[in-house]
Amino acid sequence: MIFEGLAEKLQNTFKKLKGKGKLNETDVEEAMREVRVALLEADVNFKVVKDFIGKVRARAVGQEIMESLTPGQHVIKIVNEELTELMGGVQSKINVSSKPPTIIMLVGLQGSGKTTTAGKLANLLKKQGRSPLMAAGDVYRPAAIKQLQVLGEQLSIPVYTLGDKTNPVDIAKGASEHARTHGNDTVIIDTAGRLHINEELMDELRNIKGAVHPHEILFVMDATTGQDAVNVAKTFDEQLGIDGVVMTKLDGDTRGGAALSVKAVTGKPIKFAGMGEKLDALEQFHPDRMASRILGMGDVLSLIEKAQSTVDNEKVQELHRKIRTQEYNMQDFMEQMDQVKSMGPLDQIIGMIPGLSQVKQLKNLKASIDDQELVHIKAIIQSMTVKERNDPKIIKDSRKKRIARGSGTRVSDVNRLLKQFEETKKMMKQLTGMEKNVKKGGGFKLPFLK
Repeated sequence: MIFEGLAEKLQNTFKKLKGKGKLNETDVEEAMREVRVALLEADVNFKVVKDFIGKVRARAVGQEIMESLTPGQHVIKIVNEELTELMGGVQSKINVSSKPPTIIMLVGLQGSGKTTTAGKLANLLKKQGRSPLMAAGDVYRPAAIKQLQVLGEQLSIPVYTLGDKTNPVDIAKGASEHARTHGNDTVIIDTAGRLHINEELMDELRNIKGAVHPHEILFVMDATTGQDAVNVAKTFDEQLGIDGVVMTKLDGDTRGGAALSVKAVTGKPIKFAGMGEKLDALEQFHPDRMASRILGMGDVLSLIEKAQSTVDNEKVQELHRKIRTQEYNMQDFMEQMDQVKSMGPLDQIIGMIPGLSQVKQLKNLKASIDDQELVHIKAIIQSMTVKERNDPKIIKDSRKKRIARGSGTRVSDVNRLLKQFEETKKMMKQLTGMEKNVKKGGGFKLPFLK
């Protein structure tokens, strides 16, 4: 889970404050010490941590507390605001040219994920109604051009290439001209990287920049490499000038130090975040939403956006009727698993729901279910009779053995699924009331309420 270690430590720290009627300076100092340790352990830049703690301490001790907040809530509010500011304050969008095409140049070290990011970004822009063209400017890495062409075929997005014997500057210029004559309003240039920064790499990137004058130069960085990637981003900005950052593998970064440090160190915002391997797993980065997730406040807006793009609303309405009337069964359970899976990794979905990241049943559920487990769950449910799916309580020893044989699993797997189903059913009764806190949008209801 993103920021898992940091989120848990911060939430535990603030849980102690919530129980206090009044906070004195000692309480704040103790909390700040714990926050400082948590941030350093999350690999946040030392100077960034020092400045962050200083700002929070000054505001927490020096400000009057709003009547609507308890002292504990007051400190959490300040930390939330400062975390948001640390990551850029507001969402930073792409600079779109008033005269197409908008030229976006992706730069970074080899292995940071530039080529895949080019495909993901093109896919995201296409969904937003734009007409992107990808340019294969990495002529050095074996199969880089082929990789981009395969991505283009998968996404039905054109790829401009002149082969691996051509100067990358000529490829960038050719792609820009091709876009103008073929109606593409965006050009995404995939450039070469190196294992380390060198003058040859920088000269080439500066030449491309000088030839096509990109409206956006985005540094692609691997979040899991932490402060090393942040320092490289700073050097790229000093030598080339970047407009923003695309942070890849953020879903695999349990610490989060790079995401929390890069804006403060480079002065450049995170514009996009890679949240998985699939080609639709690139999201626009929202500092306020990410700060809320770190503090366990959820990210309902992103959740709604995900759900509205992937979930069948009619099925959701029918599911809610079944939950209310106690008709929810194993078939519904299986269909709901499929819907949740289509929205992304379970831990990301849970992290978007206010307060749910600490719910014990959900922690157990997400720890026990992965893609392979979902295959087993479907096999087990599909091996049940209609009567058994409608009323799992009738499934006793002989039925369990038959179901296990039919699904190629063990009786213990059947038992575990039945237990998960009952736990989920109980949990969903409690969660249905949470819908009142969700902003209404086209009759949307939380699609994971199983």
